[in-house]
Amino acid sequence: MADYFKITDTIYDITEKYPETIALLAAHGFENLKNDAMRKTLGRTISLEMALRSKKMNSELFLKKMIDTIEQGQYAASTGLSAMKKDTGAQVRIEGVLPCPIRLPLLEKLESWLGEHSDLAANADYDLKAASIGLDSTKEKVLASGGNPDSLSDLYLSAGFDLFFDKTLMGQYKDAGVFKDISGLSHLNPDFENDKINLKDPLGQYTIIGVVAAVMMVNTAALGNRPFPESWEDLMRPEFENSVSIPVRDLDMFNTLILHIYRFYGEEGLRKLGRSMLSSMHPAQMVKSHKQQEQIPAVSITPYFFTQMIDPKSPIIPVWPKEGAIISPIFLLSKEKSSEQVKPFVDFLFSKDVGELMSLNGKFPSTNPMVDNRLRKDQGFLWLGWDYIHEHDIGELIHTTEKIFFDAMER
Repeated sequence: MADYFKITDTIYDITEKYPETIALLAAHGFENLKNDAMRKTLGRTISLEMALRSKKMNSELFLKKMIDTIEQGQYAASTGLSAMKKDTGAQVRIEGVLPCPIRLPLLEKLESWLGEHSDLAANADYDLKAASIGLDSTKEKVLASGGNPDSLSDLYLSAGFDLFFDKTLMGQYKDAGVFKDISGLSHLNPDFENDKINLKDPLGQYTIIGVVAAVMMVNTAALGNRPFPESWEDLMRPEFENSVSIPVRDLDMFNTLILHIYRFYGEEGLRKLGRSMLSSMHPAQMVKSHKQQEQIPAVSITPYFFTQMIDPKSPIIPVWPKEGAIISPIFLLSKEKSSEQVKPFVDFLFSKDVGELMSLNGKFPSTNPMVDNRLRKDQGFLWLGWDYIHEHDIGELIHTTEKIFFDAMER
């Protein structure tokens, strides 16, 4: 952080040096910064630390978002490729977020590919943010579309459920048949199309190019005499109350987690999970939690990627749950009306090269059938199921499950 700014620096100094942070701050409650006069006057009197405290925001997590935003801009300057090229009136509009661990290498591949296809580069606007920045701006634009599909981008890329299934957001367009799976694949990777799981949408609307897999990390030093947890169901035992770190600040992962627990363990199972919550940490914090002095979680729920950061000498042991890792799908959503124009971009994102980058470098298993995800036979997945998704209002179900979880947590 010291290489960019200090938390005691003024809002004006930070935004003047890194103007890309203005949009991030505005999206998190500091909308007056959009007014340049206000930014130059009020911003000189308030430090970032004071601003975050006024909103009761987690400073460590927000600083991580700011750094991601700055580094995204620096990457653009160093490579000549921006993660954002928008409002040029191009024929194709692409929008979404990229998982942070694979964002830079994926942008490098995109740069190389566009360099070989200058005609496509000239005719595409794209806005690909880091996942840590979130989808707030995308949601705002979808809400502002007023039910007009022509106002939408032609291709969306993101993990999670709320954006794509909430009927006030993309769900209304799903019901209207606006989207179509144009991947052209008859079968997915056998890791995701077998007798236990099938990620191929039977309605042919949504495409899934990979997954963010949620697993557990057990801190044996904090576990004490309790039985070693091997499954999601184990976390619902009374002995794990107030002992589990749950990623409530990572909305995509959190929503995915509570939807799956509700789906497979019912309302009571979700209540038990709520009572188990001790804290919410960023996954990088979870890896180092054994070094902290305050009460630490015995178990942390985290994306599989972060288990690769565990120090072999630490007391933390990664656990792939017996029921399977809970998966947050990385959706690729294409407007049927734009199929011809976006097909080359879909083919690129579904290519073997991109699939291997996601799976091997980022540990986000790919659905591309040509990719070897290098998973053991016991590393299966827990998936809501398309029937369940199509039979329920997922947006409403997210609100319902959130209330159940937080009510149980507060008791």
